Amino acid sequence: MTDTSGRDTVAAVWRIESARIVGALARYTGDFALAEDLAQEALAEALVTWPREGVPRNAAGWLLTVGRRRAIDAFRRNTALEKRYAALAHDLREGGISSGSAPTNPPDGAEDVLWDPDRIDDDVLALMFIACHPVLSKEARIALTLRVVGGLTSDEIAKAFLVPTATVQARITRAKKTLKAARVPFGVPPPEERVRRLGSVLNVIYLIFTEGSTASSGDDLIRFDLAGEAQRLARVLARLMPDEPEVHGLLALLELTAARFPARTGPDGEPVLLEQQDRRRWDQAAIRRGRAALSRAARIGRGLGAYGLQAAIAECHAIAPSVDATNWDRIVLLYEALNRLAPSPVVELNRAVAVSMAQGPKAALRIVDDLVAAGALPNSHLLPSVRGELLIRLGRASEARTELRRAIELCGNARERALLRRKLADLD
Repeated sequence: MTDTSGRDTVAAVWRIESARIVGALARYTGDFALAEDLAQEALAEALVTWPREGVPRNAAGWLLTVGRRRAIDAFRRNTALEKRYAALAHDLREGGISSGSAPTNPPDGAEDVLWDPDRIDDDVLALMFIACHPVLSKEARIALTLRVVGGLTSDEIAKAFLVPTATVQARITRAKKTLKAARVPFGVPPPEERVRRLGSVLNVIYLIFTEGSTASSGDDLIRFDLAGEAQRLARVLARLMPDEPEVHGLLALLELTAARFPARTGPDGEPVLLEQQDRRRWDQAAIRRGRAALSRAARIGRGLGAYGLQAAIAECHAIAPSVDATNWDRIVLLYEALNRLAPSPVVELNRAVAVSMAQGPKAALRIVDDLVAAGALPNSHLLPSVRGELLIRLGRASEARTELRRAIELCGNARERALLRRKLADLD
């Protein structure tokens, strides 16, 4: 095996199995931060060993074995340290000295490394809830989730969010220290706590997908790897929590949105607006998966939540043969319901777009002007972009130019800026 192919194999196995390995080690050691460090040590050893000796038959088991052996070594070091402290205390005739270290003895049967398939799902679910714990900042939750559940390296996370690798590493380190200081135990929270914290987990997955589906900065409109990772996390969560409607609602939203990816960019990566997209290129398999997930969310019987309502909007687009044939009246009603459930300026702006299609630009402009008057979205290019489009449709070219110039100044994505510049040029 060549060094390159060996490293590629390690990366592939790690991406698939890392969450299970970290989860199993966290359950074994009782220490989430230690488990993540042990898993990284096992990964480092695999990068050296596998290209030289070949990939083991049970690659995941090999990584877990190395991680548990490293854990045993750590337990033994701590035990020896405790004994030395005890001896020193005895010599000094000072009792009650404690190092404050973690367990002094490894669990029974620690030498026997067993893959425990009955506990894997719980371990991964526990990882999700720990990585998305409310005690952590939003940035830390995203970085930790992509690292321990998604299996991405610090370099990959940094590249995805266009920040230095050192920044990602610092966020992960602080997150682990924060979890330890807060004494967050490893394990799936009890049912009542799980429901309270589920929103944090869903929000992190949604934020990861949002950044992937429309990059906030950089040269690419879509970051397929990041969006794909969010979809994978949503699928895992749907398997782990099959009776939660919002889990299926989020999965439906991600599938239905991603279904349009093939038609959202042209040959050179430039954005293609919805009305100009070739709907034959939409991923029909993804649409079927999304509609099935949405149907399941509805069948659970507790009503659609915020993600489910957004998925229902995405379904309206997915099943329409064209922009003109889209059920815009239904979309307006769904946005009104969403705004009552989870009010935000972005939801209201999207409602304005739907109103412009259902009732015309004049009615929509009133909604947008109310947002402007309220000082909403002051640093976002979305508001002036939508307002500029409405003004173009109303024949108010001079005002539209002002709005588009403002949108160009605020837009961080090169592809979207180019599209806005073309709109501006078309007005001249």
